[in-house]
Amino acid sequence: VLCDAEVALIIFSPRGKLYEFASSSMREAIERYRSHNRDVQTATRFVEQNMQYLKQETETMMKKIGQLGILKRKLLGEDCGSCSVKELEEIEQQLESSVRKVRERKSQVYNEQMEQLKEKRKTLAAENARLSEKYNSLAKQAREKNDGENAASLENIPTSEVETDLLIGLPETRSITLPIHVL
Repeated sequence: VLCDAEVALIIFSPRGKLYEFASSSMREAIERYRSHNRDVQTATRFVEQNMQYLKQETETMMKKIGQLGILKRKLLGEDCGSCSVKELEEIEQQLESSVRKVRERKSQVYNEQMEQLKEKRKTLAAENARLSEKYNSLAKQAREKNDGENAASLENIPTSEVETDLLIGLPETRSITLPIHVL
């Protein structure tokens, strides 16, 4: 059972007599059918046009892919036997231009890396200076502490003076004598 369905029935008898039945108006049903038919035909035409466009686009792309494949082989030095002198000169110019662009980019990347490394060097130098200062400060504190402890321990040890000479060089060339005093 179809609710709200419009039904139209037209019967032609073999004698040419016309019989018709419609749930609503026959004219409205026929007009609605024609309208629907036009919409379907329009949509079909649109789909066909779109398919034709896509076929043409596919053919164009396939040709471009083929041409790019040939160009790639020529740029790689393959399949150059059929090239004229003019084509070879054009390929050479393209390759030189490409090499120039690659070198420019490489130089740019190197310069950027150099700048980054210079910044890193500055940062590390500042960190090194800070750590060196901290080390010197701690070493000074340790020396002062040790000097205080050594002075106290030296007071308890009896002192004896020993004098030695330090000679530098081979025995026949010794000319510098440095006195060393040990307490």
